[in-house]
Amino acid sequence: MLVLLINPIVLISFCVFLGILFGNIKLGRFSFSTSGSLFVGIVAGWLIVKYIHTIGPESEFFGIAQNILSKDIVDKKFFDLFLVLFIASVGLLAARDVGRVIKKYGLKFITLGFLITFIGAATTYGFSLFYPVRNPYLYTGVYTGALTSSPGLGAALESVRVHSAELADRFSELNEPERKRILNIVGYEGYYDTNSSFPLSQEEKDKLSKNSEAAVGTGYAVSYPFGVIVVIFAMNFFPLIFKIDTDKEKLLLIEELQNHSEKTINKIKEVYFDLSAFSLVCLVGYFLGILKITIPSLGELSLGSTGGVLIAALILGYLGNIGPFCFRMDSKVLGTIRTITLAYFFAVIGLNYGYRVIDSLSGPGLFLAFSSLFIGSIAMIIGFLVGRYLFKINWIMLSGAICGGMTSTPGLGAAIDSIGCDDPAAGYGAVYPFALLGMVVFSILLNHII
Repeated sequence: MLVLLINPIVLISFCVFLGILFGNIKLGRFSFSTSGSLFVGIVAGWLIVKYIHTIGPESEFFGIAQNILSKDIVDKKFFDLFLVLFIASVGLLAARDVGRVIKKYGLKFITLGFLITFIGAATTYGFSLFYPVRNPYLYTGVYTGALTSSPGLGAALESVRVHSAELADRFSELNEPERKRILNIVGYEGYYDTNSSFPLSQEEKDKLSKNSEAAVGTGYAVSYPFGVIVVIFAMNFFPLIFKIDTDKEKLLLIEELQNHSEKTINKIKEVYFDLSAFSLVCLVGYFLGILKITIPSLGELSLGSTGGVLIAALILGYLGNIGPFCFRMDSKVLGTIRTITLAYFFAVIGLNYGYRVIDSLSGPGLFLAFSSLFIGSIAMIIGFLVGRYLFKINWIMLSGAICGGMTSTPGLGAAIDSIGCDDPAAGYGAVYPFALLGMVVFSILLNHII
């Protein structure tokens, strides 16, 4: 039984099968659609971990069970694969309009990218003042998780490593509250002389660094699935709450973009599907994503696989042809790839985070779950209000821009599903790089001020 449960193909396909059935259930005008795989995956992931906890040392499967508990139920490589294929298909679908979108909304999208990440950081800081914790670096992880930013997590971990090392080296120079905070992180809560100015030993410095990084990771792990959930709900319910007619918005968008038409757009002949070109998008995007740019005072910044593949798909798809490769492919084929990979991507997220989601609904994790929901909601609501009523951005583009500001790929999938077209991807791609930079800047800033 256990061997069957840990087979990733069986698990993921099972969650997709039930998830699509669940997602097709209509609740009035609303349905979860493809994101149903996420919620089925969450329940399945929780049940699997609960079952594994019942396997004792006397069982022949004990070693396998412990290995699962120490890692993820589904290998991260599956997560990366489905994510890359989904982003490549979405980017190619949206590519033909990206030039016109940037011409019309460019500066507004840049502003939204920084605004959403700033509001998220400011709300996180407010929570840290309202509810102090023993290890304040936990909140940096909550921030990156609430905004579902894996690159932001990487920047936060690198920053906390440097910052904790600096504090450890200057320990004897710090004031009493700062020394107390550091010793709490090391694990000496209630057991120290507050007047002492002794330097930390190397063992204590290592422990400070390890515990600081662990706090960031814990905050991210608990908050990430709730960040995903809140974006998915927002993309489905914002049109209902704010009485937005998506069909009317689609027609208005067509009229808006016609004013920024490009004569060369129709000269490129579309092909049914070009596997070599599609693979090239994934390859170029992956290498683009791992390139690191050093920014003074901030450290290294990279787009990650999501940003790299999306930018590559938008640029190559916009160009259309390069030598024998054609990047303009049939929208039905790309749409099918997008739907399949999104459903499997959601299932992997649910399986790997399901236990954390449900388990955190009780005990100390409940506050982290609540804070991540609140942080993500406030950031999105303010981003929506500014984008919709101040910048007058069409909802089709704004939905993608909000997801880009949250650096939320699952949110983009939900937006596309809810609206029924791929246009939000252009808004997502235009905002994402600036939101990523904002995530890095504000993650580092939080580490220094909390």
